[in-house]
Amino acid sequence: MIPTVVWGTGNVGRAAIRAVEAHPALTLAAVLVHDPAKVGRDAGELGGLGRTLGVAATDDIAAVLAGRPRAVVYAASGDIRPDDALTDIGRAIRAGAVVVTPSLYPLYDQRNAPPELRDPVLAAVAEGGGSLFVSGVDPGWGNDVLPLLVSGLGTELDVIRCQEIFDYSTYEQEDSVRHLIGMGHPMDYQPLMLAEGVPTMVWGGQIRLMARALGVELDGIRETLDRRALASEVHTRTMGAFAAGTQGAVRFEVQGIVAGEPRIVIEHITRIHASCAPDWPSPPDGVGAHRVVIEGRPRIEVTVEASDEGENRSAGGNATAVGRLVSAIDWLVDAKPGLYDALDVPLRPAVGRLGRRPA
Repeated sequence: MIPTVVWGTGNVGRAAIRAVEAHPALTLAAVLVHDPAKVGRDAGELGGLGRTLGVAATDDIAAVLAGRPRAVVYAASGDIRPDDALTDIGRAIRAGAVVVTPSLYPLYDQRNAPPELRDPVLAAVAEGGGSLFVSGVDPGWGNDVLPLLVSGLGTELDVIRCQEIFDYSTYEQEDSVRHLIGMGHPMDYQPLMLAEGVPTMVWGGQIRLMARALGVELDGIRETLDRRALASEVHTRTMGAFAAGTQGAVRFEVQGIVAGEPRIVIEHITRIHASCAPDWPSPPDGVGAHRVVIEGRPRIEVTVEASDEGENRSAGGNATAVGRLVSAIDWLVDAKPGLYDALDVPLRPAVGRLGRRPA
C-alpha cells in the first residue's frame, strides 16, 4: 500500500480523500488543513464519506512530511497563491513524495513552462527523489487526453474544441465565483480570471500540450471574451442573491492559432443562472458538462456529464479531475523521479475498483 497524504480539504480535497480511500493500492496516511476549525476532525467527515476513517486532520506540515509519505495529493488552491503552492509542493517532493496537483497552471505543459517554475521543481526532484504531475481541475482530461484520443478517430481534422459549460449556482466556492470570475459584480468590475492574459496563463499550457501531441506549430495563442448581465435578481442555494444588472454569464476562448486560424480551442461557458445568455450552449442536464467537438470529417462530438456530492452537482468535474490525478499515483511511484505531464502519464483503467465499496 502507498501511504498518501491529502493536503487541503476544499472542493478538490474532499474528492481526493474519497479517491484515495477507494483506491486499492493507496492508504490515507494524513490530511493537512489550514483552517484551525478543521484540525482534529476525522478525514471521513471532511471528505463527506459519512463514516470515520480514523485519520485526524492536522495543520503540522513538518510532522507529516517528516513521516516520509510516498505520495501527496496537493489540493490547496494555487489561484491567488502560486508562490506558496510552489513552495509547499517543493517541500513534499524534497521529502521524497510523488505529488499530484491541479494547482500550478503553467506546469500543465511542463516542457515549455517558465524556468522560474520548472527549475525549482527539478531541483527538488534531484534533492529528494520525488516526482510531480500537474493536471487541470477543469478537468485536465477534458483538455488533453480526451480530445487527443477522439482526434484519432477522424479522417480529416479542422478544429479541436474543448468546452466546459456550467451553471455555478450550486458551486460551493463563493470567493472564486464572485471575485475571481466576477459573478454578481457590476459589469465594469475586472475579475482577475478574465483579465487579459490570465486565461492564456491558465489554459495556454494545455493548448501547447495538445499542439505538441498533434505535431503542429502554433503561431500564437489568442483570447476572446463575452460577458452578459442578469436581467433580474436570482437566488442560489449556496451563495445567496445575485442582483439584476450584474455579471451573470461569461464566455471566453483560449485559441491556439495554426497557419493563421484558430485550430485548438478551449472554451468556457459559465452562468450563475440558466436565464442568463440563453442563446449560448447549455449543458444537457442544466447543470454542467464537458464537451469535445472535433470539426472535420467526420464531425465528432463527445459530451461527458459527471455528478457528485448530492446537490453540489457541479462537483462532478472536480471528482473526475481528482480521479485522473489519484489514479496516476501508483504509476508515478513505479516511474523514475521527475516532472511529468499528461502526455507522459497514461490514463489507466480502474483496476481493482469495479464494484468495490470500501467498508
